[in-house]
Amino acid sequence: MKIGSRVLTSKGEGLDFEVISDLVEQISNLARAGKEVFVVSSGAVAAGIKALKLKDLPRTIPQKQAAAAVGQSHLIWAYERAFAQHQQRVAQVLLTHEDLRHRARYLNARNTLLTLIRLATVPIINENDTVSVEEIKLGDNDSLSAMVADLVQADLLLILTDIEGLYTADPRLDPTAEFIAEIPRITPAVEAMGGLPHHGVARGGMLTKLQAAKKLAASGIPTIIANGFRPGIVAALLAGEVVGTLCHPEGRFWRGRKRWIVTTLRPRGALHVDDGAKAAILSRGRSLLPSGILNVEGEFEFGDLVRCCDLAGNEFARGLVNYPGRDVRLIKGLHSSKIESTLGHKYCDEVIHRDNLVIWQEHG
Repeated sequence: MKIGSRVLTSKGEGLDFEVISDLVEQISNLARAGKEVFVVSSGAVAAGIKALKLKDLPRTIPQKQAAAAVGQSHLIWAYERAFAQHQQRVAQVLLTHEDLRHRARYLNARNTLLTLIRLATVPIINENDTVSVEEIKLGDNDSLSAMVADLVQADLLLILTDIEGLYTADPRLDPTAEFIAEIPRITPAVEAMGGLPHHGVARGGMLTKLQAAKKLAASGIPTIIANGFRPGIVAALLAGEVVGTLCHPEGRFWRGRKRWIVTTLRPRGALHVDDGAKAAILSRGRSLLPSGILNVEGEFEFGDLVRCCDLAGNEFARGLVNYPGRDVRLIKGLHSSKIESTLGHKYCDEVIHRDNLVIWQEHG
């Protein structure tokens, strides 16, 4: 369950303890019923703003880190007190992208979370804003919640926000906007309905929620986006009431290492390839060779994740590169036999080996 800043805070001016108490009661009821609940909670920065009596929203990374450092203790203490009313233990877990992008640390985080559950403890998870910098930030807790849901192989991700779910347009701006109860597949047209975030203390918006649901769909996990202010929202959803937007999982999804590649790693760049390379990857299961690469975007290193895009800029796959971006720029368009003479060394023939390639789009 992911609980957003706009649900937990009073107009961005500190934590709303009544809302926290109501949600904690619902979560505790689930725990007593034998459900295993992991909570990804925003709110630290907003709590820090109130505690520090800041007049303006923090804009720089150090300012946000300072607000988060102060606010995180207020946030976890609010949960601690609320859960204590139901004799329920909680634990604080702070993560960065670096904790999840390395396979060993990813597995260690999984083991810790599952151990907490076995100890009848509800993990309260947040991004470690205090030490995160731009290069390793998860970016928003919608993304973090998808990573955690995949990490523990959850049955469902529930994202609680301040709106009923997805609409064809922002209902606060467009009175003709229509509610969408179910999304069979998250397409670019669906993502376009997500719009952009427009709230000071919230880093995400509907678009980041849809992107999180899209990643999880590839892992076979459904997502529900619902209004966290609605009384009894959790029980209503689990009872099957249509009170949110259900994003269905895909019929085909990834397992193991490829699942980790798609749902957890963040692309560091993009490789634009010709039609022949695209067809070889999609239709014949081939690796990506330098000869098929037309253009290179971004700065990335060996082992980083990059997007594979066609001539029109449409992404169709993702993979881990065998060469840094500076080297790929030198060997793009060349036959693999020219790699060593061009670079002075050669790791392998492939820029991305098929074992490290994940198809993002079905052929055709």
